Amino acid sequence: MIRTVADELIDDGTPHAGSRPADLEALFRTEGDGVYRTLYAFTGGRADVAEDATAEAFARAVASQQQLRDPLAWIYRVAFRVAIDELRRDRRRGALTDAPTAPPDFAGLMDALRKLSPNQRAAIVLRHVLDLDIDEVAKRMGVAAPTVRVHLHRGRARLRKLLGSEEVD
Repeated sequence: MIRTVADELIDDGTPHAGSRPADLEALFRTEGDGVYRTLYAFTGGRADVAEDATAEAFARAVASQQQLRDPLAWIYRVAFRVAIDELRRDRRRGALTDAPTAPPDFAGLMDALRKLSPNQRAAIVLRHVLDLDIDEVAKRMGVAAPTVRVHLHRGRARLRKLLGSEEVD
């Protein structure tokens, strides 16, 4: 908010009542595909879950747009949580309604990704699918950068073990 103090204009950084909230439509146009692709890889090729989680995260962002400081990071965190909840519900029901059929070269990788913890999977997908740096991955996951490094290290080690590969990166 811009205010006058001793006849000087001062901007204290707080939004004033007339400020416009983040343009979520433009954010969806520019980042929606990236969120979907991240969730598609995160869910192991479950297009239905990726679509639902992406749509739900953006819908919740629209409902909460006045409170959002960093909408994109918030959307990623919500989308991951929605996807995890849906995958857990499917597992409890014992049914995979839309079991993906990955190309033969990726089938083993998708199965291995499904065996990682959600945090390891999220860190690996954000880092290697979207090619984000560690700080941006941390921001989108809502954790500290050292925590992301731990998730990446453990996730890569587990993937090497699951895929039977000695290759490091």
